[in-house]
Amino acid sequence: MAKHFRKLIKTSHPVLLPALLMAPLSALAAGNYFDARNDAMGGTGVATSTYGTAPLANPALLTKAQPDDDVSITLPSVGAQLSDGDHMIDKIDHLTDSVDRYRDLANQNPLALLRDRAQIQSAAGDLANQLENLRGNKAWGSAGAAVVVAVPNKVLPFAFVTKAYGTAHVATEVAQSDIDYLRGIEKGTRIPVSGDQNTLRSAGLGRGAIVYDYGIAVAHEFSIGGHPVSVGVTPKIQQVYLYNYSASIYNYDKSDFKQGRYKNHDNGFNLDAGLSTDVNDNWTLGLSAQNLFSRDIDTREISGYKDTYQIRPLVTGGVAWHNERLTVGLDADATSTKRFKTQQESQYAGVGAEFRAFSWLQLRAGYRADMKSNDANVATLGFGLSPWGKVHLDLAGMAGDDRTYGAVAQLGFTF
Repeated sequence: MAKHFRKLIKTSHPVLLPALLMAPLSALAAGNYFDARNDAMGGTGVATSTYGTAPLANPALLTKAQPDDDVSITLPSVGAQLSDGDHMIDKIDHLTDSVDRYRDLANQNPLALLRDRAQIQSAAGDLANQLENLRGNKAWGSAGAAVVVAVPNKVLPFAFVTKAYGTAHVATEVAQSDIDYLRGIEKGTRIPVSGDQNTLRSAGLGRGAIVYDYGIAVAHEFSIGGHPVSVGVTPKIQQVYLYNYSASIYNYDKSDFKQGRYKNHDNGFNLDAGLSTDVNDNWTLGLSAQNLFSRDIDTREISGYKDTYQIRPLVTGGVAWHNERLTVGLDADATSTKRFKTQQESQYAGVGAEFRAFSWLQLRAGYRADMKSNDANVATLGFGLSPWGKVHLDLAGMAGDDRTYGAVAQLGFTF
């Protein structure tokens, strides 16, 4: 069975790659998974997740299944989040047009250069303006997919879980010498030479990572001093694919990002763990630790550029208040998330609520913030439909600072 789900998640690779790597994006999303219910509730889940998706947020919550609950299948959960506060994607498209215009004018014979001098000066000035506007720009995005099969029971509830989670990041490195050269042509103090754009040094730097986890989560409830405490673990095989694309801004082609010479991969083992306890009928506490074993994986060195993808333990605490109609949750990271070594750290806190308006309709909302102020803060909204209690369709959307938008869709079944 585990082999079957491993094969199923592999089929998402062609979907994830275009989402992450066919556009110049970078991402620091709150966790290592997308779950439509949790993401609609501000990214909470350590104390609020259902048993069906517990392995994604806190495997200890597998014990939360009720006596009449049966096998739950999430098939699949998919999501993406994009941020482009600098309008970098549009700027690079415009830059490509300007480079083509300048190249067509500058790569001419001396008589044509003299004839088109005014146009060449204008094209050089336009290109210099766009380079100045691109200096320090960055964009980011994330995408993910997951399949979970949870089997509840009284002794040792377990689940097969497999997921793919990817991030991509693009930044610019604009050389002042390029701007000075183009300004000289604009002012008429320099004469363009055929092919001179090939000597310009400004670069576009793209970094991407896709992490595949294949694990089996198990949980058990213990009695400690007469108080129930659930413990869960998810041992998993972890595959990491890294992409390092560095190219001249004047020849930057986002479709090249996937090429094999920019890609490398590494296989390893990791472990997720969690705790949960019900304080009383209305309060639940949870603690989750994802990726307990640190891993540093270097990208290929391309054009002198190299980076390191850092997998670090992510410890998150959560608290939930709930009754028959309402669940309110609060999660906060105790450790930071960094991803690539050259990126800034983020540390998240989220709050959210679910109102069960009817047995078949759930309404959700929340808010997630980066406590280090390096990633976008987002407001979240979503709903769930569960006709007959057997089919579950969950949708979530998010929007926030720096032109950040995201969406998650999830289909599940219970038997």
